[in-house]
Amino acid sequence: MIQHTRRTFLKTGAAVAIALHTSARIARAGGMPDVSVAIAPTLDQFGYGEVELLEGPMRQQFELNHSFFLALDEDMLLKPFRERAGQPAPGDDMGGWYDNSTDFDPHGSFHGFIPGHSFGQYLSGLARAYAVTGAKPTQAKVQRLVRAFAPTITTKFYDGYHLPAYTYDKINCGLIDAHEFAADETALEVLNAATDAVLPHLPRKALSRSEQYALPHKDEAYCWDETYTLPENLFLAYRRGGGSRYRDLAIRFLEDDLYFDPLSEGRNVLPGEHAYSHVNAFSSAMQAYLVLGSQKHLHAAQNGFEFLRATQSFATGGWGPDELFRKPGSGEIGKSLTRSHSSFETPCGAYGHFKITRYLLRVTRDSLYGDSMERVLYNTILGAKPLKKDGSSFYYSDYNVYRASKGYHRDKWPCCSGTFPQITADYGISSYFHDHADIYVNLYTPSRVTWKRGNARISLIQRTNYPYDLSSQIEILVDKMDAFAICLRIPGWAGPKTTVAVNGHRVSFDIQPGSFARLYATWKNGDRIEVEFQAKTTLEAVDAQHPGLVALVNGPLALFAVGEIPQKLRRADLLGAGQISSGSNTWQVKPAAGILTLKPFALIQDETYRLYHQIEI
Repeated sequence: MIQHTRRTFLKTGAAVAIALHTSARIARAGGMPDVSVAIAPTLDQFGYGEVELLEGPMRQQFELNHSFFLALDEDMLLKPFRERAGQPAPGDDMGGWYDNSTDFDPHGSFHGFIPGHSFGQYLSGLARAYAVTGAKPTQAKVQRLVRAFAPTITTKFYDGYHLPAYTYDKINCGLIDAHEFAADETALEVLNAATDAVLPHLPRKALSRSEQYALPHKDEAYCWDETYTLPENLFLAYRRGGGSRYRDLAIRFLEDDLYFDPLSEGRNVLPGEHAYSHVNAFSSAMQAYLVLGSQKHLHAAQNGFEFLRATQSFATGGWGPDELFRKPGSGEIGKSLTRSHSSFETPCGAYGHFKITRYLLRVTRDSLYGDSMERVLYNTILGAKPLKKDGSSFYYSDYNVYRASKGYHRDKWPCCSGTFPQITADYGISSYFHDHADIYVNLYTPSRVTWKRGNARISLIQRTNYPYDLSSQIEILVDKMDAFAICLRIPGWAGPKTTVAVNGHRVSFDIQPGSFARLYATWKNGDRIEVEFQAKTTLEAVDAQHPGLVALVNGPLALFAVGEIPQKLRRADLLGAGQISSGSNTWQVKPAAGILTLKPFALIQDETYRLYHQIEI
């Protein structure tokens, strides 16, 4: 079993006790069935429309994706569904994985790999974007797509289809999001038809990849389906009014035997598994905990995430070189830095990472999960290159020590084109949380959160250049004076000189790194909080077997060397790195051979770079 440190005790002990007393029945509008859930998390999310991202890289990335998918041709999106239903299919082909084509060869061309696979994710991203912005053209597009998709539904779609569960899971997500966030009154009825269509093509239980390989198959791509990721969205379909069939299906596809049972017992079964889909499955375990009250699934998610963080992660927070988890103690993660340029499946991996850290943070209030989310945000997904009109998509972050660079996946419209608009729409709801009385500031980013407390309207406006300037200013706007707590995440890396001030006066209390600092006051309109973090520059080895192969980390940022880079550097040189000026996004090291420049991943464009450096021990 995993040792019960302070954090794991919070996860498996106290937090569970806090949550267990709560049971809720959510009555659905419009005659929908009641939904029984066993656990209410101790922290709630704000609605998409209650958090506004202000000018900054997160807002810019969201707006690019929103406008990109709003402009996508609807006939192109629907073409593979119409073709496989034997219906007229106007419009051009999308290309790449998305097309209905016989070109696919698992050892060659991936053209036509999974026809229509990401349609549900594009629908989901648009529905969430509508919830963020309230833009009526976006809502109208979501509702048009649902109406146009409905008549294409047929079980024939999945005849000879490589990954039926994979694509259905995304269709499910898109339709329940269209219902929940874009007020589409037909979406759940359409989902019922889509579920009827796929069920004859699904196995009786969740199958691991090894189990699929043991079955007869025409080619190995038939062994790559991901039935074990189905439960999260099936539970959500149940919770949003789809009916008990979705809860029952979710239970059917929980991969308890080979995955959640051993994880719940503290056995690390990640090595050798496909990385993203098995992290995504942690969210299924969390929904099983919330809906069924299953302690086993909570422990599985907590232990699995701790294995991920402690044994599989790079300094960026990314994981899964070549999309595979590695055996701890083997040195394989370090070896991947010379063998692979496919270090982290970025939009998909970051989307799955954000989801599981949100779930675990809401259940436990443990700021460790916010720290982990922050690291993935600034060092991976914010550096993703934008989608191109032809479906070219940023896919892998490259941490190879020889001429690493950013680029696009060889195939058009791969899986990461679907998760990219979903995660950028989720930036706002990942930034703040609340309980019945207090608000929690999780991410330091330019933003405004607004909510009603009783009859009062409250807003927090956050202004910051974080993480280049490790400080943030928060203004409180209230209709009338009100008493509540504002809880600030104090990252685990924060140094002893970290300070918090209210209206210019330093608050005198013990600030504990790796916790939320609770500021309780009777707030009046215009009050201000200033938080300033101290961060040390540190070196993080890629794994224990390569102690001299290190990345330079400052606060939440992993720093990437660009330009002329010496093959070897001294530890003292790297630890002497500093920003070229206060608040700058560029760092410099001055070794004997000259000046070395370092940048965060989000600032790198087309130049080559290096994350890990060989130092003399």
